[in-house]
Amino acid sequence: MDLGPNDLEMAASDCSGAESFALMVIGHSMSPEFLEGEIIIIEPDGLSRDGSYVLAWHQQEWTFRQLQQKGDQWLLHALNPAFPDSVLSSLSDVRGVIIQKALPGRRRASKHYI
Repeated sequence: MDLGPNDLEMAASDCSGAESFALMVIGHSMSPEFLEGEIIIIEPDGLSRDGSYVLAWHQQEWTFRQLQQKGDQWLLHALNPAFPDSVLSSLSDVRGVIIQKALPGRRRASKHYI
């Protein structure tokens, strides 16, 4: 199923205000830090800064990457070197900051960011 730019925002709007929400990691672009099947918690009003893990609307799809600043440009960086970095046209494309990850059923595998 393809999600449009407003689909995720509409789903999140069912939450109270800018309440955090969870998504499951699909794919291997953010390994080894984030593994397929892990749950990430997104803070929609989180402060995005150099090095943050973010959820962004980029090239007509939702993507989860590390935000990096290179001079005047902002990049979406995949941790897996098999995936290329992408130039972010605007920081307004960042729609949330990852604040936590967890592996379902393994409380000790939880990790907080920020």
